[in-house]
Amino acid sequence: MKVEKLTIPVEGMTCASCVSRVEKAISKINGVADVVVNLATEKATFKFDRSNVNIKQIKDAIADAGYETTISESDSDPDNSEVKDEITISKYDQKLKFDLIFALIFSIPIFLLSMGMMLESIRNLVPLNELQINKLLLILSTPVVFIPGKRFFAIFWKNLKHRTADMNSLVAVGTGAAYLYSVLVILFPELVIKPGFAPHVYFETAVVIITLILLGKWLEAKAKSKTGSAIKKLINLQPKTALVKTEKGEKLIDVKDLELNDVVIVKPGEKIPADGKIISGYSSIDESMISGESFPVEKNKDDRITGGTINTTGSLEFYVTATGKDSVLGKIIQLVEEAQGSKAPIQKLADKVASVFVPVVIVIAIITFIMWLIFGGENSFTDGLINFVAILIIACPCAMGLATPTALIVGIGKGASSGILIKDGEHLELAHKLDTIIFDKTGTVTDGNPTVSDVVTNGLEKNELIEVAASLEKRSEHPIAKAIVRFAESLNIPIRTPDSFKSTTGFGISGKVDGKQVLIGNKNFISEHKISFNNFDDEFDRLSAQGKSIIFVSIENKTSGIIAISDPVKHTSESAIQSIKKLNIKTVLLSGDSYASVSFVAESLGFDEFEAGVLPSEKSSEILKYSKDKNIVGMVGDGINDAPALAQADVGFAIGSGTDIAIDAGDIVLMNGDLTGVYKAIKLSRATIKTIKQNLFWAFIYNTLGIPLAALGLLNPMFAALAMSISSVSVVTNSLRLKKLKLD
Repeated sequence: MKVEKLTIPVEGMTCASCVSRVEKAISKINGVADVVVNLATEKATFKFDRSNVNIKQIKDAIADAGYETTISESDSDPDNSEVKDEITISKYDQKLKFDLIFALIFSIPIFLLSMGMMLESIRNLVPLNELQINKLLLILSTPVVFIPGKRFFAIFWKNLKHRTADMNSLVAVGTGAAYLYSVLVILFPELVIKPGFAPHVYFETAVVIITLILLGKWLEAKAKSKTGSAIKKLINLQPKTALVKTEKGEKLIDVKDLELNDVVIVKPGEKIPADGKIISGYSSIDESMISGESFPVEKNKDDRITGGTINTTGSLEFYVTATGKDSVLGKIIQLVEEAQGSKAPIQKLADKVASVFVPVVIVIAIITFIMWLIFGGENSFTDGLINFVAILIIACPCAMGLATPTALIVGIGKGASSGILIKDGEHLELAHKLDTIIFDKTGTVTDGNPTVSDVVTNGLEKNELIEVAASLEKRSEHPIAKAIVRFAESLNIPIRTPDSFKSTTGFGISGKVDGKQVLIGNKNFISEHKISFNNFDDEFDRLSAQGKSIIFVSIENKTSGIIAISDPVKHTSESAIQSIKKLNIKTVLLSGDSYASVSFVAESLGFDEFEAGVLPSEKSSEILKYSKDKNIVGMVGDGINDAPALAQADVGFAIGSGTDIAIDAGDIVLMNGDLTGVYKAIKLSRATIKTIKQNLFWAFIYNTLGIPLAALGLLNPMFAALAMSISSVSVVTNSLRLKKLKLD
């Protein structure tokens, strides 16, 4: 069994009912699962078993439901899907533009002629009688109904065969009824007009409604194209070519032809074409497009670099470690695309309401027509018909279907451009409900790199103590040992090779340096060797109270000094914690470190609570403990060691620092490793949900108020069509405001 995930374009969807029908059509195919259709992106994403399902079956199912997709078996390569989507969207937009222009050319004279004949001064200028004018309107309106209007009637017919209805059904029935009635008035007046009544036609109503709805769809398409700009920007980050070092010299090749371990040369100002590891050179890399971090990051030999980032100063040579969809940029693009195509719980509710909305509206329109026939008086039929059409048009649920997906697309795109990768709509929505956030300490709140902070000696120069300690610690792989060695190297202190070395796990090390017996370790290790350290009691207590790890150095059975090791707090941690607390969210610090170390960090940064001595395996239980009182709990971790706790939390924030490993962990990935990203993500979530609620409110209110007005004869069908189009465009425009949201 070969299960693949595929995203394909779907043409012709106009409302939430369309989405529901396409989802059902694809889901019915045996071997297809997890179908998600997005109205705003006009794409369907699903998993399928290629051994049981082929692309033709999927195309046929979509076509049978009344829609189209241009994908073929050869197109199912994810690397090429974006190019094909652009071509598909371009063709669709061109057809829409043609239909709109065609409709406008005919609708303007139809409208002027119809409205003008109501004025006596205009009637006197036109050398035609009323019947001749009506015949001219028939000739002018027929091309509009059957060419630009064809799209609505074609989908209506397919819907009728499946006993379903959508926005196209409402438009087709409404405009079709107005047009057919008008044709009957001209060709067979005795069937529809009572003796003594003047005939009245509604060609301008049918034509202007079609034109206005096409105008609305065109404006909507233009606005929607802006919602996906985040994906386009990410795709455009990758350069088209790469300069590769070969046996025959340097060669410029297409980025798609890059292979693993190829040696690539990048000059100042150029984009890095793929993920890699630096072989030689030194430079500053602008990673803002990936991490959201505004300052360039210095890179040297053996450092990893990410494709799509910009080499600002020096020349670099690196070998390729990942390309295409396997690279960090490729995974980010895939993640953002999937997230933008996902559905938040609030959208699923709106879809359910909208899916039953259309048939209910048709029933209301029919009842209204019948009531006007019975109680409408002399012009009961024509008044009933007009109100019937007005209800169908005003009730089109386009705005309802666009309310949620457009806001999600813009919100998730805004996050991606700020270094915040949100994996799906569900967690973007859930983030705004968080009332408790638990933070891992090491590597999350702190840098995760132990550093020598204090050196206290007794009878020795500080550099002498560090020289002896670093010489022995060089043989150890412990993080504290590496911190001491790095500290010595930073001061250019010579490091010697020890005469002997022995490690006692969990306590310390011992050996000989220059023939002298040296012991380095914690308090218990020194005590076991019956060596006094009373001279350092005060310093030990002072440094321990600051949460630092204290290492004793004994030379020739005498305690010569202590070295304090600390894990520096990230410079943005304090401001981030304070910002999160202002959102009325409880903050908790969680760590396996000592009580003194954890309490010092928690108090200095202003955490509400802290838990010390927690083993990695116990972190998930801590999440459950805080979730007991129906709290919505978030967990912030480094994305590698904290995976179980991140999965257990309602929303897991993975500190990414741009690594591909972190992308796989957590629900929201903070690419630059900065805790302010948590605050930004929550602020973005709140703003996105607020926008969705605004969109849904106005969409529902618009339909709720519009239908009764139309039923009572207080709403002209042409004004209804204009209002319907404006409502859809306004929903998309409101969503686009999220692009200007300030997250700081």
